Amino acid sequence: MFHPASFLAYIFVTAFTPGPNTILSMSNAGRLGFRRSFPFNLGIWAGFSVLMLLCGAFCGALYTFLPRIRPFMLVLGAAYMLWLAWRTLCSSSRIEERKGGAGFLDGMLLQFVNVKVIIYGVTSLSAYVLPYFRQPLVVAGFALLLAFVGFLGTVCWALFGSLFHRLFSEHARVVNLVMALLLVCCAVSLFL
Repeated sequence: MFHPASFLAYIFVTAFTPGPNTILSMSNAGRLGFRRSFPFNLGIWAGFSVLMLLCGAFCGALYTFLPRIRPFMLVLGAAYMLWLAWRTLCSSSRIEERKGGAGFLDGMLLQFVNVKVIIYGVTSLSAYVLPYFRQPLVVAGFALLLAFVGFLGTVCWALFGSLFHRLFSEHARVVNLVMALLLVCCAVSLFL
């Protein structure tokens, strides 16, 4: 029997906890403001949606081959997160308004190396959805729900980043260090 309360609790907790999407959304909005950082969040949503649909379509195959794919994805994802941490740490100690920043394509492409999102999709669909629902449109609906909840998480973190812009500007070096350390923790946690 499908347990909607368990399913919703799992996806909300997973989507709203720190990860590459949420940390970068907060950082981007802190630098650019909520409105100018929104294309990055839309890119996250687009990439997230595509990835969740792919997870829904190929979850059975991924589940079978996951032991062979997992080490490669973990190393690739951890390396990318460490690179993001390095870039965050080495960024300017002054948070300033910039015209440029991470945009739609950056947010979209991030999803395809974001191991947290891949594991989120595979786990949610294989543990909660596929045992009870096999119809392609129903699975696609759940996949899009997962993407939407993930999008809500990143938008909340972006709003937090934009609201506390002044605080982040005054303490940019500390904020960059904390964000970098959180990304390192995300990378390390993949192997625990």
